[in-house]
This record gives sequence, structure tokens and C-alpha cells, in this order.
Amino acid sequence: MNKIEELIQDLCPDGVEYKELGEVASILNGYSFKSSEYVESGIRIIRISDVQKGKVSNKDVKYYPFSLEKEIKKYLLRNGDLVMSLTGNTGRVAMINSSILPAGLNQRVACIRANRYLLTRYLFHLFDMDEFENEAMNNSTGGGQKNLSTVWLSKYKIPIPPLPIQQEIVNILDKFTQLEEELNAELEARREQYDFYLNQLMEFENKDVEWKALGEIGEFMRGKRFVKNDIVEDGIPCIHYGELYTSYGVWTNKTISYLESELAEKLRTAKKGDVIIVTAGETIEDIGNAVAWLGDEDVVIHDACFSFSHKQNPKYVSYYLRSNHFRSQIRRYISSGKISSINDRGLSKAKIPIPPLSEQKRIVSILDKFYALINDTTIGIQVEIDARRKQYEYYRNKLLTFEEF
Repeated sequence: MNKIEELIQDLCPDGVEYKELGEVASILNGYSFKSSEYVESGIRIIRISDVQKGKVSNKDVKYYPFSLEKEIKKYLLRNGDLVMSLTGNTGRVAMINSSILPAGLNQRVACIRANRYLLTRYLFHLFDMDEFENEAMNNSTGGGQKNLSTVWLSKYKIPIPPLPIQQEIVNILDKFTQLEEELNAELEARREQYDFYLNQLMEFENKDVEWKALGEIGEFMRGKRFVKNDIVEDGIPCIHYGELYTSYGVWTNKTISYLESELAEKLRTAKKGDVIIVTAGETIEDIGNAVAWLGDEDVVIHDACFSFSHKQNPKYVSYYLRSNHFRSQIRRYISSGKISSINDRGLSKAKIPIPPLSEQKRIVSILDKFYALINDTTIGIQVEIDARRKQYEYYRNKLLTFEEF
């Protein structure tokens, strides 16, 4: 019998009580921060996009002026607060730590503060379960953009074991998450190394290399619209623009989505060697993501994408489109609003270095090695992270399953 089993036998042999979350924790809704007031440094704003699975993202951080601290006083977060996304990927949770304070809670993000009979860290592990996220999504309303109600959340029933059991569960699970965080830190260091060499190799400083506009060396063709409901399990390969953010890397020779042939015939396709570039997204940083298509058959592309046909090494072009130099060039041509976008005229003006194909191949071989270390799911650090995550999930599900009293 392990320690938790002994504690359960001693403290709650007949099961544990389940209570509504609102009975054992306070739930705070966020504030509608004005984007016109954003500044370069100040009070960090915790938005929906910041709440990633298990952590607070440091991508595209936004700040509010210290001078407005009194105005948002009731929405200021504390060290150890639990935050949850209420829109989009509803039910995702992350912990607030002192390193990101002061921070304010944005609208459509909830803050959960446990009472003295409940450990917030125990809540984190409880809500980090896929089962909860699925239930949250199933109970969210709306069409394309799901919304979770704090009323539903406050009525959600959770097991409340005695505090010694909660603490022991946290101690065990935190060992797994700490190891995963250490591996993720190492992975992030490798990403920085990859970014460094990518940008260094694409500078061609003090080298006799011709730079040409993309419009001079190739042609752009915009895809045609299809929706996610058109996607089927088998048929003509297609790439939806949203998948370029989530499912594809520098290159691919197969797709995860397909269309019926009757619909596909009415749409536009990219050919082998083309580079598919996404042209719409929620932020400026999203624009320009690209994947080199290396499949033998043509692939249908969404209307928020362009295919770029050229005579260069396709992986070289795709890598270049991830460089700081390319990003800095297209920034001026991106229109910003609720959705950011760029057209083919803006893309065609960006310049790219054109070394001989043999040099392009050499650069690609170097970057492929770095890229595999951080993205390949069969080798490197990512394999270890995935293994530790599965181990954590196994013990989390086992430890957080209780008989109800």
C-alpha cells in the first residue's frame, strides 16, 4: 500500500465528497482592456492566447500602463492564481507565478482562487486533464468560436479529498511536471540555437550573393475557399490555412486532410516543389508561415494561402520565409485589424538571397539537422518530453480518480 492509499484508508475510507467549484473557490471574470492603451512595458495582460495547456505563453506579450493600476485593481492577479480560458480552446488552465507579476486578467479569462480546504495546485492538475477540457468544450456555446460560461464552471463538481491527500497528489505530480519543464527548457534552448543558425545562414554577410524579389523568381497563385465541413477522411489532398499553424513544419509530402474529388476539381492546387504560404491570421506574427509541398500529386490550397511556384530548392525557400530578414520585409505590407493579412503584391516585393542550388542544398542539410532535433517525434528531446507527458497523464488520471462519498 502506497502513501496515498494509506491516507485514503485513514482519512476517507468510504470515499470523498464532491462539491460544486463555486462552493470551494471564488471565480473572477476578466476586465475589458483597451488595446489603444497598450504600452511597451507595464502591467502584463493575461489574455486567452496566453493561456496555453499547463503554462502561460510568453509569445506576443501585451502590457497596460502602471498609471491605470487603480482602475484595474480588482482584476490584478496574485502569485499562485489559476487562470482558465473561456473562449476558443475553453477549459485550458495555467498557473500564475511571481515572475510575470504584476499582471491583469483580461476578458474571457477566468481566475480561480481556492478556499482553505482546497489547494490551487491540486485544482490545476484536476483541470489539466483531457477529460475536463473535453467536457468544457462540449458545454461551451457558439459556432466557430466556443464560449464557456462561468455559471457552468461554478456548478462543475470536483472531488474534495482531505488536504493531506491533496498535498501528496501535488507532490507526486509536480515531480513529473518539473521534469517536463526542464526538458522543455532544453528544447527551447535548442530552438534558440536553430533560430540563430537559420538567421545567420540567411544573412550571407560579406558574400557575393544576388538578392532578388520573390516576384522576380516565381509566381503567386491564391487558393480558393473551402470550409472545414468540406474535409473528409479520404480523397484529394488539401491544406486548410489553419493547419499551417498547427500541423505542418518546413516541408511535407502528405496531408492530414482531404476533399471530395467533385469539390476539389473546382478549386486550385499547388504542385510538387511549390511553397504554400499562409496570408491571414490573428496576429502579424502569424503571416508568412510556409510549407514546401513535396508530395507527388497536386494539393488543394485554401483561399487564405498562396502557392509560390519557382525554380529554387523548395525547402531553402521555406526556411528563408521563417527568417527575421523576410519577416521584417513583409511587416510593412501586412494590414492589421481583427484579422491580419497580406496580398501577393506585398509578398512579391520581399527579397530573397539566391545562392547556387548546391549552396542552397548545403544550407538545407544543416538546418534540417537542427529542425529534426526540436520537431521530429521519433528522435531527440521531443521523444523524451512525450514519454514524460504520457507518464504524467497516467499517474494523474490514476491519482485523481476517487469514489464519491
